[in-house]
Amino acid sequence: MTTRLADIAAQAGVSEATVSRVLNGKPGVAATTRQSVLAALDVLGYERPVRLRQRSEGLVGLITPELENPIFPALAQVIGQALTRQGYTPVLATQTPGGSTEDELTEMLVDRGVAGIIYVSGLHADTTADMQRYERLRARGVPFVLVDGFSPKVQAPFISPDDRAAMALAVTHLVSLGHTRIGLALGPKRFVPVQRKIEGFVRTVQDQLGLSAETVENELVQHSLYTLEGGQAAAAALMDRHCTAVVCASDMMALGAIRAARQRGLDVPKDISVVGFDDSPLIAFTDPPLTTVRKPVPAMGQAAVRTLLEEIGGTPAPHSEFVFMPELVVRGSTASAPGERNRP
Repeated sequence: MTTRLADIAAQAGVSEATVSRVLNGKPGVAATTRQSVLAALDVLGYERPVRLRQRSEGLVGLITPELENPIFPALAQVIGQALTRQGYTPVLATQTPGGSTEDELTEMLVDRGVAGIIYVSGLHADTTADMQRYERLRARGVPFVLVDGFSPKVQAPFISPDDRAAMALAVTHLVSLGHTRIGLALGPKRFVPVQRKIEGFVRTVQDQLGLSAETVENELVQHSLYTLEGGQAAAAALMDRHCTAVVCASDMMALGAIRAARQRGLDVPKDISVVGFDDSPLIAFTDPPLTTVRKPVPAMGQAAVRTLLEEIGGTPAPHSEFVFMPELVVRGSTASAPGERNRP
């Protein structure tokens, strides 16, 4: 028991006496300190004493796309932790190709009496989808929040990264390195985040390199799938158009772009620079470490939970979009344009 107390105290950064007070349910411990001790218990794999197990305030559904892209598990973890801290039990429902649809998962969650639902990159992001499904859900009295993707047709709170600003950050970085032929690899055009990234990319390339919007869209933008293979195909097409740098709409696509370069015997970043988007877990440890635009996942996840709990509590958030600023993380996959290095 003493060894366990010492382990937990070290992990939580508190004294053994404080751990003992928390484990024995004694008063006089700050809520944040108590939470740190419980988190340490969980991290170290110890079972919580029965008296410390929270009674659930209810279930909250979280519907995400496939979990192969590590940004979705990362977002799910932030949302799940935030819900748990508020006493709710998260229920993760994942869409997979050939599996349950978003509508089927929604029905399953509603049938189980969830207090609310958070949708991540769902049909609300698809400009061709019928948005009436969300109005029908609202009519049934189920609160919900939508992450990544905006529709003026849906009366609900939206949580988004600033996709236009993300592209401005990436392009500005590459232009500063001397690149003048910069390509953009992204998913299908029907998705709102894709459209916004194109807008930000086109505007920044216009402003900084003086190209016409038509030239940028026709020659420097390549649509594909949000997968490693999709990034590989899109980057190959952009390299055929003599791009010396490729901005990708996800880290997975960026890894595909690096693979495409290597298949041609090119070095990243000496011959071609690659920028990702998300800064998903482990992406700092790729070869080379990936320069990427970091999606503000913790802030977005916490905002989604806070907004949903306001809806559940009967004080709805404004039916508008909360936009979070991304940041550029420069690592080893970008460098000076090939011609620039030879100049004095």
